[in-house]
Amino acid sequence: MGTITTKDGTEIFYKDWGTGQPIVFHHGWPLSADDWDNQMMFFLNQGYRVIAHDRRGHGRSSQTATGNEMDTYAADVAELTDKLDLKDAVHIGHSTGGGEVARYVARAKKGRVAKAVLVSAVPPIMLKTENNPGGLPLEVFDGFRAALVANRAQFYVDVPAGPFYGFNRPGAKVYQGVIDDWWRQGMIGGAKAHYDCIKAFSETDFTEDLKAIDVPVLVLHGDDDQIVPYADAAPLTVKLLKNGTLKTYPGFPHGMLTTHADVINPDLLAFIKS
Repeated sequence: MGTITTKDGTEIFYKDWGTGQPIVFHHGWPLSADDWDNQMMFFLNQGYRVIAHDRRGHGRSSQTATGNEMDTYAADVAELTDKLDLKDAVHIGHSTGGGEVARYVARAKKGRVAKAVLVSAVPPIMLKTENNPGGLPLEVFDGFRAALVANRAQFYVDVPAGPFYGFNRPGAKVYQGVIDDWWRQGMIGGAKAHYDCIKAFSETDFTEDLKAIDVPVLVLHGDDDQIVPYADAAPLTVKLLKNGTLKTYPGFPHGMLTTHADVINPDLLAFIKS
């Protein structure tokens, strides 16, 4: 584990375990590298080098007041991959992290990236616009911002206890530890950065990034995703990619990497090995 200091003085925390082909994990909002513990242990035991960072303003990285948008997130990743001199890496992003992967991979130096995976990811764009009529209205994200400002601690209980993992569905098996860990990760980060990141994940248009990516990309999404609705995300993303493959999971929630790791991890491994 270590930190790098970016050009604007931000400290980015990261974990770096093992040897072999590098796999870089990009977490969702408002979490941290810890959200990838299951996958990092799985791939470490498969002989890979596993790396995960806390996005600026999240986890153990600096609680930044500025730079909380996709261009800077991607630039931070570029600085990290340069510092670690990662070559032929696989970049896997969940939710907001999927947007970060799309922007980084589209701009990455030649030889840095071998493949990418977008899991329950926000591209092409979440917000409802004239060009994206199936998106979510701005009022939804305004509601997130209002809840964060009013009582962030309670908001960070309500999200994982309800829609994030599908724990609000009839008959769902609820894991209190998972809810508590989501809250723990969220509360370590900075309120200002998390507030700004809502705009970053909801309003950023990744259309041109997706078109520019020329490495193989696997797109995974559950069709019961209550955070990033399936129909306006994965199927549209894969159409924009030069070399994209879509895998849909019936009934899986947004947080399927946690609730269904036993299914997702082998699918990730098969894609990386293919």
